[in-house]
Amino acid sequence: MLQSKLFSKTTKNLPEGEETKNAQLLIKGGFINKSSAGVYSLLPLGLRVLDKINHIIREEMNAIGGEELLMPTLVQRRYWEQSKRWDTDVVYKTGASKKQGELEYGLGWTHEEVIAAIAVNFLQSYKDLPKAVYQIQTKFRAEARAQGGLLRGREFLMKDLYSFHTDTEDLNRYYNQVIGAYKKIFKRLGLRALATEAGGGAFTKEYTHEFQVLNPAGEDSIYYCQKCDFSQNQEIYDVNRHKGCDGKVVSGRAIEVGNVFKLGTRFSEAFNLSYADSSGKKHLIVMGSYGIGPTRVMGTIVEEYNDSAGIIWPEAVAPCRIHLMSLGDSPKTKKESDRLYKLLSGRFGSDEVLYDERAAAPGEKLKDADLLGMPWRLVISEKTVAVKKIEIKNRASSQSKLLSEKQVIAVLDGK
Repeated sequence: MLQSKLFSKTTKNLPEGEETKNAQLLIKGGFINKSSAGVYSLLPLGLRVLDKINHIIREEMNAIGGEELLMPTLVQRRYWEQSKRWDTDVVYKTGASKKQGELEYGLGWTHEEVIAAIAVNFLQSYKDLPKAVYQIQTKFRAEARAQGGLLRGREFLMKDLYSFHTDTEDLNRYYNQVIGAYKKIFKRLGLRALATEAGGGAFTKEYTHEFQVLNPAGEDSIYYCQKCDFSQNQEIYDVNRHKGCDGKVVSGRAIEVGNVFKLGTRFSEAFNLSYADSSGKKHLIVMGSYGIGPTRVMGTIVEEYNDSAGIIWPEAVAPCRIHLMSLGDSPKTKKESDRLYKLLSGRFGSDEVLYDERAAAPGEKLKDADLLGMPWRLVISEKTVAVKKIEIKNRASSQSKLLSEKQVIAVLDGK
């Protein structure tokens, strides 16, 4: 990709009220654009990051038997009323009924109602179970205080997985399987997410689990052990749950990037979702619900990986792995830079190489590179051409090296 052809550019200006690092750096870098409070557009570079996050999520969801679908964002009132959630204060209501003059639809902030109504048509026998389906879809929440950039939005992307089981024992089995998949996802994304016990709210009396990343930008407070995997949300903290470990329990701020719920039969009852066992006897289907917020994950990654100069993207989600730049106006420098761009594009893919061939000052180019945060920066200049070397620098390092082309390729190949 040629940097001069990008739709977006870096900027020094910020919309009013953006105080979090993720919002500031993503806007300055041209990854997102703020439309209104809690509502952002994903610009081309930002969408590349989000697509890579979603790719990792899809791989792990498919690995545990999830089938992807897509449900409507516009959810008719009757579905919300069946579960008694039409009057929930986070629902955006729209679409007046011609007959009654009442609002007829709610914009989906979650989809338990819709998926339960769909499942009635396909899950009718014990032979149909268990099943798991998921979607990655735009959600809407009427947040009273949308702030924190991508960490708390009114419009955001959500991966929600729903599972269906014959009994609680089978739900528990799959619930633990999802927790294992979530741990893999967050590890691949470069996030240390603690599986944190939390209350079930309106869903269940049992403990549920949130996946929390310790970070000062977080809105939640959790207690966690510095030695074992004990972690609890402050709202339900019970020191007696920390057993068999002499590690110190401390508190910290954290960002919730995922959660898992054992729904039980609440929505099955509301939508008459049942199956017949081998003798023909009817039973309510037992459900689970499991969420990850990809846009919130994107914001969390920026909160975790940054310095005073800009973003430091982990390789797994970086919009491009390589940022190649040509410094100076020498014809030899331009020719060598063009040649290297062609070579790197052929080897790693043109979409993984951002080539800064702009007629801009070297200092401006280097500052932009630090702000954008691609994992590897390669510089071609009169100095490097003269010694037949390439300057290579990892974004997370303060040191650059002069290496031969062969050595640079080996580094990029991970050798």
